[in-house]
Amino acid sequence: MIYIGFDISKYKHDCFIATETTNQSFSFENNQTGFKELLIRLKPYPKQEMIIGLEATGHYGENLKSFLTTHGYKFMEINPFLVKKFGEAHSLRKTKTDKKDAEMISTYMMTVDYKAYHHQSYHISALKSLTRLRFKLISMRTKHYNMITKVLDIIFPEFNSLIKEQGYSETSLHILKQFSSPERISKMNDNNYEKIRKLSMGKFSYPKFVKLKSLATNTIGVTQDHQLLKLKLSISHVEKLTQDIKLTEKNIQLLMSQYPTKIQTIKGIGIISAAVIISEYGDISLFSNPAEMLSYAGLDSTIKQSGTMSSTGKLVKRGSKYLRATLINICMTIMIHNPVFYDYYLKKKQEGKHHRVALVHLAKKLVRVIHHLETNQLDFDSSKLQ
Repeated sequence: MIYIGFDISKYKHDCFIATETTNQSFSFENNQTGFKELLIRLKPYPKQEMIIGLEATGHYGENLKSFLTTHGYKFMEINPFLVKKFGEAHSLRKTKTDKKDAEMISTYMMTVDYKAYHHQSYHISALKSLTRLRFKLISMRTKHYNMITKVLDIIFPEFNSLIKEQGYSETSLHILKQFSSPERISKMNDNNYEKIRKLSMGKFSYPKFVKLKSLATNTIGVTQDHQLLKLKLSISHVEKLTQDIKLTEKNIQLLMSQYPTKIQTIKGIGIISAAVIISEYGDISLFSNPAEMLSYAGLDSTIKQSGTMSSTGKLVKRGSKYLRATLINICMTIMIHNPVFYDYYLKKKQEGKHHRVALVHLAKKLVRVIHHLETNQLDFDSSKLQ
């Protein structure tokens, strides 16, 4: 067999080729000229005998992976942490260069079961990019939500005690954008209320409207021009980010319509959450068992064993944070729609587990279910779940 390791970087990549008789290493630029040079270097070797490995290093390797796939080469992506530990186990010297890393990856490929990534269609890669973009947009919006809260704590601290929202609804943003200061809010009239009522689809009641005006009249807040400017700018950012999030979600839904999955047959998993799971895991058939999927998501626990002592610790959290967060968070919704999942959650609670710990156990169960459904292409059936 021919073992080939790639060390990925921004402007160039390093390659190490190990055969039964010879070894060679070389660098090539991350551009068209460099990729053509790579093809020339690989041409003497039969594709069917190649075991190619490269570290999963974010977007720097995307063009190389696409190039290899286009020219019929299969490859396996490796967790950089595993390669690092493998290197430490084989040498006490602290030598780290790009050429050495490529050689280490090539050597590592000799010790593992080779599971080449199959050609993945464009929309899977796009799904991963869009779902991660959505996470970032939501994070940015949350920062502006926090800024709005800090401003209101100064100019109108009673506002949030009355409204009590997770974030800020379109109705709240409308009030703060149109009237901003407590003085202006206190002077709102019935015509203003009618617009607010329609915007909230009747959820913002008249007694609440009267109460808000009363709080604004008697607020202990201090109106400051620079705080009003911060409020105005943050609201503007929130509105734009909300539009961007909706547009991103629309594109995610379009891509998901092209991908057949059984994940959404589990009640409580929406299309966006399914997209995150699919895009982060990629081809689930590459995972031999649920344990590998748990490890990939960072949901497996640390194990400490010495002599007769053995214990399990916290989550390793070395996998995809986007995947891990999604799997844990959707368990709250899944429990509502699936009694069998709720019963499992209660069982863990009765064992003395904290709420968050019980959710992690539920997420692990969910991963096992997903592996079974996707591997066997089955719809979810709660009656078969133990």
